[in-house]
Amino acid sequence: MIKALLENSAKEATPSTAALREFPTKLFVETTTRCNLGCFMCVKQNRGSEISEGDFSPELFSRLEPALPHIESLVLNGVGEPLLNSHLEPFIRRARTKMSSSGWIGFQSNGLMMTHPRAVSLVAAGVDRVCLSIDAISPEQFKNMREGGEVDEIDMALSALRSAKKQCLRPEVKVGIEFVAMKKNIKGLPETLEWSASRGASFAIVTHVLPYGEQHSGEAVYCNISDQALTLYNFWRRRAIKSGVDIQRYSEVRFKYRRTRQDRAIIAAVDAMKAEAAQKNIMLDLKKLLQVEHQLFDEITDIFGKATEVADKTGLELRLPELALKEQRTCRFVEEGSAFVTWNGDISPCYFLWHRYNCFANGWNQTVKTKIFGNLTHQDIMDIWNTPEFSSFRRNVIAYDYAFCASCGVAPCDYVQAEEFEQDCHVRNVPCGSCLWCTGVFQCLS
Repeated sequence: MIKALLENSAKEATPSTAALREFPTKLFVETTTRCNLGCFMCVKQNRGSEISEGDFSPELFSRLEPALPHIESLVLNGVGEPLLNSHLEPFIRRARTKMSSSGWIGFQSNGLMMTHPRAVSLVAAGVDRVCLSIDAISPEQFKNMREGGEVDEIDMALSALRSAKKQCLRPEVKVGIEFVAMKKNIKGLPETLEWSASRGASFAIVTHVLPYGEQHSGEAVYCNISDQALTLYNFWRRRAIKSGVDIQRYSEVRFKYRRTRQDRAIIAAVDAMKAEAAQKNIMLDLKKLLQVEHQLFDEITDIFGKATEVADKTGLELRLPELALKEQRTCRFVEEGSAFVTWNGDISPCYFLWHRYNCFANGWNQTVKTKIFGNLTHQDIMDIWNTPEFSSFRRNVIAYDYAFCASCGVAPCDYVQAEEFEQDCHVRNVPCGSCLWCTGVFQCLS
């Protein structure tokens, strides 16, 4: 009877109410920070990372058990390779006995250790979703991006999981892939999806690369401007082109003392665009807008269209990221009631604030600091979740009344760059203004 009530409660939860419930709805548990690869796009490989290596222990997992009957999903991965933790199957079995039948358990993996015996062990333990990382099907390109890996190993991992599903009589287990989109591999996305679907993948998550330094920022293919600003700018750019005016020359003519008729037309078009933006309350960063690679943006749009065609043809469940930053932000992590647990028991609210690291996601170097609300070693998971600090944080996040640094022409400011964040320019204490997960460009198994 109690289990049925819990299942009904889980079904009735909505994103807006999940954040305000008295228990988490999703748990992301870092089973290990160790890894058998050295990928350049990983936070561990980059300057500013302060991630020590370790494994999540059975003792700490037992501290999660009061929350397990309430959760809808348990994601068993973090910055390391989950298959390196020998307790992964016991964690899955234990959670399966505590969670409702409608809840799911899954993890992401580089797939190198996914042998047939290990796949059978995991499926028999009760795993429901496995997501394998594959960013190319060309052997040389795959090896270049996943240093130490071979694409044939992903092929074998997919085969092992297909066989394990049959052997364990669990056809409902979902196997999918994650593709990190970059300039160097984006053209291969459609064929990678088709290759994966032909080998049993039922879903695919595409995410943009998170540049951890300026040297990697050139690989990003997302437009670091809000969708509303880009739409407005393109409207005026195309309108000007029809009149023989190139507003891309604005930087060149704006400070000229003697302007030609063409120069004045450029200034007038931009001033009209600014006026409309002010009327619609859209922040315009003209410097960024004038630097947009419109040809690249059109190419990526076309590639995403072809990827969608592949998904429709193969039946692949495809999640594509946004190409420009959504002005109307949505933090799925907080709205859906998530709690993130590090390998040593620290509790954080999201991927963005899970670890300390440097990144170049917004076009400038930023040091991201962790946001920790407690530790399982000393506190109960439910007590941490319901502390006034964590409850207030979640409530403030879903109010979305804090800075949007990506749309700001003066970012980064002292508020964001402060060694200890206290408040933003909206006088809010939510350190989420520079986060891009809530804009739709970064995705994960969730």
